Amino acid sequence: MLETSARLLQLLSLLQMRREWSGQELADRLEITTRTVRRDVDKLRALGYPVGASVGVGGGYRLGAGAEMPPLLLDDQEVLAVALGLDAVTTGPVSDMAEASAGALSKLRQVMPSRLRHRLDALSLEAVPRTRGQASVSAAVLTDIAATCHRQERLRFEYRRGDGTESRREAEPYRLVRNGMRWYLVAFDLGRDDWRSFRVDRMVPKTPTGPRFAPRDLPAGGASRFLERSIGEVYRQASARVRVHAPLEVIAPMVSDAWGTIESGDESSCELTMYSTSLTSIARWLHAFDADFSVLSPDELRGELTAVADHHEHLAARYRRACGP
Repeated sequence: MLETSARLLQLLSLLQMRREWSGQELADRLEITTRTVRRDVDKLRALGYPVGASVGVGGGYRLGAGAEMPPLLLDDQEVLAVALGLDAVTTGPVSDMAEASAGALSKLRQVMPSRLRHRLDALSLEAVPRTRGQASVSAAVLTDIAATCHRQERLRFEYRRGDGTESRREAEPYRLVRNGMRWYLVAFDLGRDDWRSFRVDRMVPKTPTGPRFAPRDLPAGGASRFLERSIGEVYRQASARVRVHAPLEVIAPMVSDAWGTIESGDESSCELTMYSTSLTSIARWLHAFDADFSVLSPDELRGELTAVADHHEHLAARYRRACGP
């Protein structure tokens, strides 16, 4: 009896893994005969599971929809992966899922074998909770936007840019994409007549949604690649060329492709192009090379360097005054 029950559960697990199995494939996986497969399928049907079957070449068994599914059948590694994922939700970018994830984790833990509970306890980690001001979105907003994407309906929303300016947008939403701790919507902005990415934590969706739209082809590489390019453009709004008076072999390991390119260099100096959100940011960051440097372009960077130097002179004087005579 126990062997048969275990085999039925394993058969259910296989039927959930993919759309269709042939009788011979199931027999091979379960190490039984095709006749026993047919009998086990009949037993599942008697228990209320809608297992469909088709005959002929290409025929097989499939698990239909409409009946209550059995408990999830996961191996040890899958159980731990789900548990750790639920634990991570508490400090993730979705703001109101901590209670739900804790409840789900508690229920999952109750049905774990003791060996897995011990492993999960050993893997328990403490995480720094989200702080106010950190980008987060509600599960309801994510669900509403995802549903609008699925229904292919226009989305109207208020949007706040990084500089604080607000505007009303209407777009054709396509995909939600997570990058690090932030959620983005990749959509076709009807007002700009172009593809755009929007930070979801800066969006306030409006109801009702707009009419349905005919889907367009996503930009090259899909939504994730488009988002990478969009974020990269933000961090390359300003550029400058400088000569750092230090050997190339010393400077090269400090330069990342994400924000800089070395153009030339030798044992005494090297020239590089740097990218950032502003020239102010570049001016403040140049101290990291811990070496003298010269500005090649643009001239506006010299003004930013002067402002940084003045700031540090005032700061140095303040510290010296604090030390007394």
